[in-house]
Amino acid sequence: MISDRGLTEAGLPPEGRGRVLLIACGALAHEILALKTVNGWDHLDLTCLPANLHLWPERITAAVVAAVEKHRAAYQAIHVVYADCGTGGQLAEACARLGVALIPGPHCYAFFEGNDRFAAHADSEITAFYLTDFLVRQFDAFVWRPMGFDRHPSLIPMMFGNYEKLVYLAQTEDAALEAKAADCAAKLGLAFERRFTGYGDLAAELARI
Repeated sequence: MISDRGLTEAGLPPEGRGRVLLIACGALAHEILALKTVNGWDHLDLTCLPANLHLWPERITAAVVAAVEKHRAAYQAIHVVYADCGTGGQLAEACARLGVALIPGPHCYAFFEGNDRFAAHADSEITAFYLTDFLVRQFDAFVWRPMGFDRHPSLIPMMFGNYEKLVYLAQTEDAALEAKAADCAAKLGLAFERRFTGYGDLAAELARI
């Protein structure tokens, strides 16, 4: 659960009172905006950090801290919409120190499926590679090209030889995305499974704000 210690109203500009800022991973922007719209959460503002920070998870904590320090004087409360995301607990420690909330969980795959459900089969899916709607759309930019597969396809069995299947955790019902995800699996030489999750714990956590 997101715990909100909030920020004091003292010194806030009038337009900041009662307003909440979400500092989010850019990979979640589409889903957060969809949830804001469907639920009428007009008191929530959103600022996103580059999604490609996930290629360098050691940079995430510093980027989040800088964003909190930049915006905190203008908002009643700030929530960080990341999971641990490979920071080894550093992001959680920084958020606790700053007094801002953080979504629990190891990564976005888990909170889209639901942390409890994901944890229940984590051991049996140690050889699964996960994609979300965002990662299916951005497969070339976040997987194919950064790993060099476009230039050196011989790297695929070296990097994915121990994986057995690609699991597409779908936030939406989209036949075109499903077809693209299946193509991603074929390009990596993996079996394909689609698992509809919707917005999972992300929706529940944002609703608590």
